[in-house]
Amino acid sequence: MNKDVDPPAEDDEVEASRAPLLEHLSELRVRLIRLVIVLAIGFIGCFIFAEPIYNFLLVPFEDAAARMREGDLALELIFTAPLEFFFVKVKLAFFGALILAFPWAAYEIYSFVAPGLYRNERGAFAPFLLGAPALFVAGMSFVYYFVLPFVMRFALGQEQMGDGNGVSIQLLTRVSDYLNLVTTLILAFGMSFQLPVLLMLLGGAGIVTSRQLISFWKFALVGIFAFAAFVTPPDPISQMILGSVLMALYAVSIAGVRMVEKRDRPDAADAAS
Repeated sequence: MNKDVDPPAEDDEVEASRAPLLEHLSELRVRLIRLVIVLAIGFIGCFIFAEPIYNFLLVPFEDAAARMREGDLALELIFTAPLEFFFVKVKLAFFGALILAFPWAAYEIYSFVAPGLYRNERGAFAPFLLGAPALFVAGMSFVYYFVLPFVMRFALGQEQMGDGNGVSIQLLTRVSDYLNLVTTLILAFGMSFQLPVLLMLLGGAGIVTSRQLISFWKFALVGIFAFAAFVTPPDPISQMILGSVLMALYAVSIAGVRMVEKRDRPDAADAAS
């Protein structure tokens, strides 16, 4: 008789475990569709205003050219293929859509995993939901107001103005090359500025401690500058700037992990009692 009873019981158990999985997959599909819609809206909006956005990104280059050339030569960018500037605007629109959708993507991820977290875990995770986009914007602003002007002044400083019989060597930048430089720097610095969020989350999970971060700072130094050399354009200026900023963020992360540890100590004491 056991043989007649066991299969239905096993089938019920399989069906019961399958139902929550299908619900999660259905919820994930809905959230991905919403994210794609947000990306599409952002892409259309950014493509419509692609030229003003590109001109806005040119401001650091224009300021550097005005300072280095002392108003003698106007800034000119070129494109060498018939559709190059069109595809530059497409790429710029897609990049802008990713940036605009980043907070929404963070919200969708949090909403998807929040039901599986305890109340105190949700409370601990919520500040990072706001901190990640804020730090990404801080990284973008750092690139726009500091890194780009510095890099472009360095590049323009390599020009040679022809005096008399001298040869004139001028920087003629392609529109696609400048956009590649801007997007690479923004992604590199924007993602690198997430280091405090990442390490504080790992500290809250008990994976790393502030003492470990302090003791491994030499290894972190080597890894950070290797990472900076990999993600930045092949110029020493942006690599050194990113490496120095990441080391500063590493120090900030140690302080943040220490704050998380102090916050968690009362909970551990209460659990022990």
